[in-house]
Amino acid sequence: MYAHGVGELSPAIYRAGRGPQLVLLHGFTGTWAHWRPILADLASGHEVIAPTVSGHFGAPAYPADKPMTMAGAADELERRLDEIGVQSAHFAGNSMGGGLALEMAKRGRALSVVAIAPGGGWEHGSPEPARLARYFARVLRTARAGARYAPALMRSAVSRRVAMRDVMRRGDLVRPEEAVAMTIAAARCEVGEAVIAALAADDGVAIGELDRISCPVLLLTPSHDRILPPALHAPRLRREIPGVVSRTLPAGHVPMWDTPQLLARTIVDFVASNDASPVAAA
Repeated sequence: MYAHGVGELSPAIYRAGRGPQLVLLHGFTGTWAHWRPILADLASGHEVIAPTVSGHFGAPAYPADKPMTMAGAADELERRLDEIGVQSAHFAGNSMGGGLALEMAKRGRALSVVAIAPGGGWEHGSPEPARLARYFARVLRTARAGARYAPALMRSAVSRRVAMRDVMRRGDLVRPEEAVAMTIAAARCEVGEAVIAALAADDGVAIGELDRISCPVLLLTPSHDRILPPALHAPRLRREIPGVVSRTLPAGHVPMWDTPQLLARTIVDFVASNDASPVAAA
């Protein structure tokens, strides 16, 4: 779909630009601001829609009566896209957002998907979800305990690089105010405990039925991913997504700061090669 763009900026959503619609989906405990380093490059040729996922800081609440599963989160995302008039679009997602983008592909909502270190790709019976539950429980405890000290701590580039070593290779490239915002977002993620419990039980958080995907998919695997190690999380996706194209990205788990130009160019090129939108009249 070619869109002229409807500008909107709030904690719940970023929407700007004109061109083919491109939906950006962030990872667990994050917000749309995780995409900030590449938003200008993407919005120069696309209508970029980057919602903060339901239950995350600044977004609408996740329904209390809905199970905390990948399918449930996808239901909420579809409802929000319907509300803002987005039917089918190109998707790019990171971590949890990559899993949600693949869910949108299964539901026929995606024209193409760039899945960047997508969550939910582990093999059945793997110990990975239990490990991730322990990891994210530690992340939330640390964020909540340290949120009040974050403004002072994140002034140092060395401190930012150390604090974000699991998330990216170059945490020092994150501006101090952005690092503080990321810490606060993690501390105030309303669905944190529910997602951790679902991971611990391995209950509905893996992506299934990948053979239902019929749109083009580019799987980007960060070579320095410390959260979702490629050897444990990429093989099933490469094997089960029909026609998937797989590439390695020289970056950490959240690559928007590590390799912003390369990531933006990769997304732009993949969307362009799979977009059949008519050129808008001047």
